[in-house]
Amino acid sequence: MSPYRDVEPGDVAELVRTTPPSGKKRSIALLAAVATFGSLLFGYDTGVIAGALPYMYLPRVAGGLQLTSVEEGLVGGILALGAAFGAIIGGRLSDRYGRRHNILMLAVIFIVGTLGCTLAPNVLVLYPFRFILGWAVGGASSTVPIYLAETAPKRIRGPLIAVDQFMIVTGQLLAYTMNAALSSANGGPRVQVAADPTGQFATGQWYAWDAVSTIPHLVVSAGNGQTWRYMLVLATIPAIALWVGMRMMPESSRWYAAKGRYVESIGALKRVRDERRDDVATEIGQMVEVHRLEAQQEKWTLTQAWRIRWTRRIIIIGCFLGFFDQLTGINTAMYYLPKILHAAGFSSANSITLNVVTGVASCIGSAVGFVLVGRLMRRHVGMYQETGVTLSLFALALVFGLGIGPHMNPDGTIANTVPAVLPWVVVGLVSIFVFIKQSGTVNWILVSEIFPSRIRGVAQGLAVGALWIMNAVVTFAFPVMIARLGAAWTYAVFGAINVVALVFYIVVVPETKTSSLEEIEETLQARFS
Repeated sequence: MSPYRDVEPGDVAELVRTTPPSGKKRSIALLAAVATFGSLLFGYDTGVIAGALPYMYLPRVAGGLQLTSVEEGLVGGILALGAAFGAIIGGRLSDRYGRRHNILMLAVIFIVGTLGCTLAPNVLVLYPFRFILGWAVGGASSTVPIYLAETAPKRIRGPLIAVDQFMIVTGQLLAYTMNAALSSANGGPRVQVAADPTGQFATGQWYAWDAVSTIPHLVVSAGNGQTWRYMLVLATIPAIALWVGMRMMPESSRWYAAKGRYVESIGALKRVRDERRDDVATEIGQMVEVHRLEAQQEKWTLTQAWRIRWTRRIIIIGCFLGFFDQLTGINTAMYYLPKILHAAGFSSANSITLNVVTGVASCIGSAVGFVLVGRLMRRHVGMYQETGVTLSLFALALVFGLGIGPHMNPDGTIANTVPAVLPWVVVGLVSIFVFIKQSGTVNWILVSEIFPSRIRGVAQGLAVGALWIMNAVVTFAFPVMIARLGAAWTYAVFGAINVVALVFYIVVVPETKTSSLEEIEETLQARFS
């Protein structure tokens, strides 16, 4: 235990002057680049399934998993449930053992989960490893933003946390690109026909799975379904890079301060501060003062925080930020876009390739988000996001309902009479949708800023866990909603929900941009007590 646990605020300047950096200097840019490999993995592991699912649908003899629609929902939903578990448990572990320690552990879990999914012989073995992979995804989504928020200078905290969001969508784009490259190299999902009772397809020849999948009693002898395994295993490369890189980074100085380990806090902070631009003594002084005030009060657990009026309100706000982030329907694009484009009239192979287009739009949107969070207030960015998302969802509902719906066959396929422009309109609207969503995403920044320091890790874990639980609900429900309600009503429902989310940003969400984390805590306590 540090002897400076009870240091007085007046002693901080001398302690800062005499304490050297705890290791080699690391630029904030390098620290963010390394830590957000966890976010890159988050994006890759959630995005890669979009291109893998069409291959998983192939028969087992063709290398696929012969998925049903329910199993498809479970493949996505179980990862989200694992992510909820990982976020909640990860928050507790990061509070107890440190942010850096948690990220190192998550890198190992990413590797184990990825290899287990890649080698799974059937869907029943795939499920538990998807849960393990979700644990890593959820833990990263909870811990990385806190690590960045606690390490960043106030002047760049918002844009730096926005790097986290940018790396998530970069991971998704990387997944879509790898999916498209592997799918193109293999000619899309294909099978070799062994016997066709209808006589339409020659024995021994290879055909696109789209062309033969509806033929009753068709027998196939081979296929390229193993392609999905190559898509998944590539995630081990950034996982290894994350583990190696984080070993060279310092622990969060605010985590040290919350434990009363001020010498280590100063040493860690000096490693990532430019002392010509940043006042380390003032920053440490704020941490000491907050910790001194907290030490005079009873130590909080999440249960105790829930019993206190102002912290309970903040926890509720954090959870609803997570709920509404997923109820934008963004995961319908992340996980099921090839399915959506196939429903709009594209082939499976073309749908996987066109996924890259929306991935590029998502990345561009995230880059624009840097500018928006740097120049605009947090709430205003959220209002922009919800307005644009709502309009995009209602537009998709109209295109599917009035444009594509009248041209649907009884078996759910698209008739040749559908106007050729409409599938491309769907691509355009989905691209606009993901652009607006990613350029206006502030929930990760807000949940990294609004919680008081003594419960920041566990409370953010709870909020991100709530996000992932809603992710699981949306992921599992979307294929069912498409099948039961149709695309038009499905998108109309999501649009209506986002009207409520817009009101939430206008009326409830607090502003945090211009304050330090310690000042935010004081302001919210005064507002909500």
